[in-house]
Amino acid sequence: MPFEPESIVGEVLGRRAVKGIDPTDTDFECPYIQSRCPKRSTQLPNEPYPVCSLWKPAPRKSMQGPELIFVCPKRFYAVDFLKEVIDHCWPGDKPHNPQIAREVKMEGFGNVDFVIADVKKDNKIEQFLSVELQAIDITGSVFPAYQALRIGEDLEKKPTYGFNWDNVYKRYITQLIRKGYFHHHWKSKIVAVIPEQVYQYILGRAGFMRTTEVKKDPQVNIIFMTYRLEKDPDRVGEYKPVLVNVEGTSHTNLQNAIMYKDPPQRSAFIDQIKSSLARGVVKIF
Repeated sequence: MPFEPESIVGEVLGRRAVKGIDPTDTDFECPYIQSRCPKRSTQLPNEPYPVCSLWKPAPRKSMQGPELIFVCPKRFYAVDFLKEVIDHCWPGDKPHNPQIAREVKMEGFGNVDFVIADVKKDNKIEQFLSVELQAIDITGSVFPAYQALRIGEDLEKKPTYGFNWDNVYKRYITQLIRKGYFHHHWKSKIVAVIPEQVYQYILGRAGFMRTTEVKKDPQVNIIFMTYRLEKDPDRVGEYKPVLVNVEGTSHTNLQNAIMYKDPPQRSAFIDQIKSSLARGVVKIF
């Protein structure tokens, strides 16, 4: 049975994916950064790979339809998320002179995507918020679907791919805990701008303290600001990021929720030991 590639790839260069789309028409320009798309694929050595979002299939036996999910962090640039960080996350009075620093090096631990700093007349910085963007990685490849879109044809079969939820959970959350710990000592906060679907997956795996009092609660040093791609009323057939949740926690709460889960029953582990022994005993002496 033929398979429609536009049921996998949601957007190319910020526009709804349709058969026959030709990103060379605009020389692969990303409309959100006003420059050439920076995404790359090993299968495209000489040009960008401008896939912005993918369709996440609806869960089985669910009345919910498929959802678009960010696979490129530049897709967040369609809205002024840094202004929304200030509006929803900045503690106390709003900054008088907010300035944006990009790719700020954090000694011994990589970079922070953005830092919003309130710069005084004497160039002194008293208060700041860090901001990290995170889309989602995939397993497998949707490259055949992208190819099919460009040549204007259906696929013979559905490509094998999936969303790498575990990678985001293990790698990104671990980094966020560590960076949250640093910000706790600096008496500041770090804001994680992520897809709503990723946040819901994290909540399904770890039950940590959450509060909407992200500006006032002194314990909060990690803030999740989540977005979902919804139909754009100003562009028929297109989508735009919409803010869904702003919730905060602390690095200790998040760390404890991930590390200290309820242990499985001892008897169940004993059964697994017996099963392993039945497959073959390794003699020590």
